Amino acid sequence: MTRLSRLQYGAALAAGGLAGFAAGYLFYRSVWIALLFSPLGFAAPGWLRKELALWRKRRIALQFKEALQSIASSLSAGRSVENAVASVSDELRTVFPDPRTEMRLEFERIRAGIRNGDNLEACLRAFSDRVRLEEIARFCDVLAIAKRSGGDMVAIVRRTAGAIGEKLEIEREISVMVAQKRFEARIMMAVPFVFMAVLSWAAPDYMAPLHRGTGYAVVTAALMMLAGCIYLIRKWTSFEV
Repeated sequence: MTRLSRLQYGAALAAGGLAGFAAGYLFYRSVWIALLFSPLGFAAPGWLRKELALWRKRRIALQFKEALQSIASSLSAGRSVENAVASVSDELRTVFPDPRTEMRLEFERIRAGIRNGDNLEACLRAFSDRVRLEEIARFCDVLAIAKRSGGDMVAIVRRTAGAIGEKLEIEREISVMVAQKRFEARIMMAVPFVFMAVLSWAAPDYMAPLHRGTGYAVVTAALMMLAGCIYLIRKWTSFEV
């Protein structure tokens, strides 16, 4: 699970609390009622953690796709599985120049383990446990089965790398296609709040009846329906490929 730094946690908590207070004041025009909405900020760190975890998963999946292509190319050139895996970090330097790139660091660690005499399967299993990506776990399982069964490891690993690489490419294409819909959904979620703010500024007398008596009941009902719509929109647009 992705962990937030103290700065990230504090910023998310403050931003969430401020957003809750602003939403409450915008709809009720009461500081005391708006303060009741401020505790909604405690949900912000959890939301940020999920967003960062999803972003990290997509970033690592893209990097692993490049690593698989490197392994497949090395195997096609006649290298052994161990040498193909050990050379990945060098191949990734041209694609990801940043030395802090996750895949570069992970495959450098695997290469160091292989040079120290560690078993390739154990190195990859530790790699899978650290990264926790489904495709990596699947690749490690196939490699372990191939070694135990005594089959043609080069052919098996090459086919597996190609299949997983194609799956990751399809997932990337789907993510690109739904990105626009997610952006449109975020705009739709923001429109009611902008609409309320504009009306409150441009026509305060028109909005005044909503800020007293039965107007609070109407605003509460509208806010509950809006919260339900936001929940459904996020649920429909936040699926994982």
